[in-house]
Amino acid sequence: MPTEFTDKHLLTELAPVVEENLARHIAEADGWLPHDLVPWDQGKNFAFMGGTDWSADQSTLSEVEALALTVGVLVADNVPAYHREIAKHLAMVGPWWRWVGRWTAEENRHSIVLRNYLMVTRAVDPVALERARMDEMVRGYAMPPMHLLEMLANSAFEEKAAAVRHQNTAALAEDPLVASIETRLAADDELQSVFYRNVVEAAFAVAPEQMVRAIASRIDAFDVPSVELPGGKNSTAVLAEAGIYDPAHQREKVFVPLLAAWNIAGRSDLGADGEKAREELSALL
Repeated sequence: MPTEFTDKHLLTELAPVVEENLARHIAEADGWLPHDLVPWDQGKNFAFMGGTDWSADQSTLSEVEALALTVGVLVADNVPAYHREIAKHLAMVGPWWRWVGRWTAEENRHSIVLRNYLMVTRAVDPVALERARMDEMVRGYAMPPMHLLEMLANSAFEEKAAAVRHQNTAALAEDPLVASIETRLAADDELQSVFYRNVVEAAFAVAPEQMVRAIASRIDAFDVPSVELPGGKNSTAVLAEAGIYDPAHQREKVFVPLLAAWNIAGRSDLGADGEKAREELSALL
């Protein structure tokens, strides 16, 4: 019977890999600055400061662009809730904690550039966006119960899915600056997914049975983070309809690339439980 490792043991075993991959992540990351991507010369005061309040005719973005950026703000601005949930699973000191801090800072950077762009260009109703943002923050986010390895696999999937969403937005964007912003966000999320991908790969060397079971469990239950949009619509259905992110395409866009990177089909280090989980993965995919 393979040894079942506790989360505490796995946190210690994988800490050197986290340290190494955090250093690699920082070295490879694009140090782009949010203020460089906002057309400040388009900015004007709103009525509170003696200017003119927003009206729909001021927006020059397509509905798809405005939708994608609004979802981006609401997801990224809820970072405190995600930070809390991730922090519960990871050690509060050392490389794990430094990774949580780095990830949080990158996600907050996404919120900053998107919101500043939307406000300066008057692309969306600022009052509706702020009310939706406040409501989303109050709702927060509660991660379903997971062990460490499940959380790592789930995070790899979530960041890969976020990269796909931003890549699709960039491809659909009519505004070159929106495409540039979304391309940078996609690159950040792709690199974050690589971080988790590498830690998962290292976990296979420690606990292959547990790791493959964790992957199967999270694919079976996977949902991208969703938000409630102004007007009460759920972001998942609206994004799918717009061609920005469709859960029906998760298999080929999210799961298959990561399963290939982990060589799930070709692994020879699995026992009976691992083989059962691999069969479950085949059925799920």
